[in-house]
Amino acid sequence: MAEQKIKVGFVSLGCPKNLIDTEIMLYKLSEAGFEVVPEDIDADVVVINTCAFIKDAKQEAIDNILDVAWLKKNRTLRGIVVTGCLVQRFGEEVMKELPEIDAVVGVGGALKIVEAVTAAYNGEKYSFIPNPSDIPLEGSRVVTTPEHFAYLKIAEGCDNKCAYCVIPSIRGSFRSRPILDIIEEAEDLAAMGIKELVLVAQDTTAYGKDIFGTYALDSLLKELSKINGIEWIRILYCYPERITDSLIEEIATNPKVVKYIDMPIQHISSDVLRRMNRRDTSESIKTVIKKLRDRIPDVVIRTTVITGFPGETEKEFNELLAFVKEAKFERLGAFEYSKEEGTAAFDMPEQVHPKKKKSRRDAIMRAQMKIHEEHNDALVGKTLTVLCEGYDQAAESYYGRSYADAPDIDGKIYFTSYRRIKDGEMIKVKIAEVLDYDLVGKAVKEE
Repeated sequence: MAEQKIKVGFVSLGCPKNLIDTEIMLYKLSEAGFEVVPEDIDADVVVINTCAFIKDAKQEAIDNILDVAWLKKNRTLRGIVVTGCLVQRFGEEVMKELPEIDAVVGVGGALKIVEAVTAAYNGEKYSFIPNPSDIPLEGSRVVTTPEHFAYLKIAEGCDNKCAYCVIPSIRGSFRSRPILDIIEEAEDLAAMGIKELVLVAQDTTAYGKDIFGTYALDSLLKELSKINGIEWIRILYCYPERITDSLIEEIATNPKVVKYIDMPIQHISSDVLRRMNRRDTSESIKTVIKKLRDRIPDVVIRTTVITGFPGETEKEFNELLAFVKEAKFERLGAFEYSKEEGTAAFDMPEQVHPKKKKSRRDAIMRAQMKIHEEHNDALVGKTLTVLCEGYDQAAESYYGRSYADAPDIDGKIYFTSYRRIKDGEMIKVKIAEVLDYDLVGKAVKEE
C-alpha cells in the first residue's frame, strides 16, 4: 500500500465527538501507508465525515459532498467516501441519492476506512454500515486540534431517548470507556504538550453507570487531575438530572477542573420537558442551577434551549423567555425545533409554524445578547488567566481563552503583550474593553 501513496483529503463536520472519529480514521490511513493532504484539490480520494443530527446538519453534509463532487468531475479526484452519522442514519440510500459517492461507511468508520478508500480509489462501490454497538470506544488518533488542547471521548452512545433526537438510533446505547483506557490516553496527550482536556460524550454525566453501577464522572475527574502537564479539564454535554452533589463538589474543589459546565436544559416548562421525554422538571433544573451557583460562585454555565417544540404554547414559550432573563446564563444557544424522521416527536400533533419557531428563537437570542453584554461589561478592569492560542496579524494582537470559554464554541480574548507569548502559554490579561462577544485587554507584567 505504501508504494501507491494514495493521497487522501478529509472534511470533518459536526461535533467534537465526530472530530475524534475523524482523527482515528486519519491514524488508520496513515498507518496503512496513505498520504493525508490538507487540500481537497490535491487528493486522490476525499473522505467526508458527516453529521445528521438535524435538517441543517444534513444539508451541510450534502452541500459538502456536492462541492467535492465538482472536483471529481472537473479535476483529478478519483473517489469520494462518505462516513459518519448521515450514512449510519440513511444507509446505502445516501449512495443511491448521490451517485457521485463511491463508498459509504457508518459511524464505525475506522473499522473499514482503509478498505473504503482503496475501493473508491479503484473505482469500486463499497458499503459498510456497522451495528452501533460495534462502534470502537477508543483508538489511536492523529490529534488535529491546536497543540495546547484536545477533546477526550469518555463514552459512546446514549440511553436518554429524548423525543426530538436521533442520536440513540445512530450511535447506539450508552457505553462508558474503562477508566484506565481514558487515563492512558490522557497521559499520552499530556506527553504531547496538551494542557487542556475537553471531556465529551453524548452524556458525560452518565459516565460509569453502566460499568460501575453508579455515576463516576467525579471519580474520573480526580484521576485525570493527577496527570502532570494537564492544567485545565473542561466538561461538555452534562445532563441536569445527573449533576450530583459529589460532582458539584469535585468541580468546586479541584483546581484543575475549570469552573465551567455545559448543561443543555432544552426548556423550562415541565409540560414541554415531559413531551420531550426529558427526565427533568422546571423545579429540578432550577434546583441544580442554584446548587451550582451557591457552591461555585464564579461558575460559568452554558446551556441550549429549543423553541417551537410540538405543542409549545405562547404561555410555555413566555415561561422559557422569562426564565432565560432570570437565570442569566453566561453562555446560551437557542435552536429551532427540527422535525426528524424516526423520532417520537416527528408525528406529534400541533407542530409549530416555522416562522413562529424562528421568531421565538430570535426573541431568546435578543434577550441573551443583553445578558452576555452585562457579563462582559462586568469583566472590564479584571485580570483573567488566558490560554494563548495564537497571534492575529490583522488585529496585531494575541488571542486566547479564559476558563469561561470553551474552544470553537465561545468567544475569544484579544490582547497585546510586552513580550512574545508562545501558543499554549498561560498568561494574565487585564481586560480593557468589550468587542461584541469577545474581550480585549493587555498582558500583565509578571512581578
